[in-house]
Amino acid sequence: MRSSRRTADMAVTDLVVPVGASPEEPTGTARPARRKTKKWNRLAVCGLLFVLPAGLYVLVFQLVPVVYGLVLSFTSYSPLSRKGPEFTGFDNYAALLTDGDFANALLVTGRYVLQVLPITVVLALFLAILVNRPFRGVGLFRSALYVPHIVSLTAVSIVWLWMYSQTGLVNEILGALGLSGQSWLLSADSALNAVSAMRIWKALGSNMVLLLAGLQSIPRDLYEAAKVDGAGKWATFRHITLPGLRPMLVYVVAMDIIYLAQGFAEIYVLTQGGPLESTTTVNYLIYTEAFQYNQLGSASAMAFVLFAFIVGFSVLTVRGISGRRAS
Repeated sequence: MRSSRRTADMAVTDLVVPVGASPEEPTGTARPARRKTKKWNRLAVCGLLFVLPAGLYVLVFQLVPVVYGLVLSFTSYSPLSRKGPEFTGFDNYAALLTDGDFANALLVTGRYVLQVLPITVVLALFLAILVNRPFRGVGLFRSALYVPHIVSLTAVSIVWLWMYSQTGLVNEILGALGLSGQSWLLSADSALNAVSAMRIWKALGSNMVLLLAGLQSIPRDLYEAAKVDGAGKWATFRHITLPGLRPMLVYVVAMDIIYLAQGFAEIYVLTQGGPLESTTTVNYLIYTEAFQYNQLGSASAMAFVLFAFIVGFSVLTVRGISGRRAS
């Protein structure tokens, strides 16, 4: 009897759980868990401190100007006026619907994008395929193609301004071939084409490098399997290269649309929007509206319409390339 009672007391003692302790966990785990939480808190604070400078930059120089510009687009405001911004609702946006200059700028911008984009992407893809195979001097060739991208667009535009002049390099080459030159930037028929040619040359290098990276990410086993199956070059390109390259193609096309639709520096240096507004893009029109006519409200409205144009054009193009709904 005594031994059985002693055994029962020991069992009851073993079942006693200290106050505040979990029945499933030993009492000694609370302190390490607290230390782990403090460690994660310190890591979170350190991470926030690292992100803080970039976050402040985005807030001060990007988000705040965007919100301020959106507010200005609903006002009539000129910095030369003694009055502050006067709220006008959607009047600025409604005025753009009947503004012939803005409609012309939209058409010029769309034409500029459509002229440069397909030629740039196709040529860059051809060059990427060309330099994606080992041959002597391939590294030097890749570097030479990439150099135009790292040069300032303004500097490139100044060089091409001389090349397009009456005594420039382009007319000199045409003269050597027995062809007559012309004033490329002074004719409404050729000015935008001349600007587009310069932009194609400028963008080829960066697109080539991106597409080359996409090509090198495609597994070589797929090409070897296609070769074993007897697939030709066109079938291999169509069924292996293009599908494998599609994500990078989508990125390249989207970025090109964004940059081209915001074309300003090349227009400002080469043509100043002329002749006869044949090269006046929306971004250049925004510049003249804001800083020559001092109509910041109208210029802000144009900027947000341009933003909608870029988003819509990019979504449609990306959806067409990817073959599925863009997200």
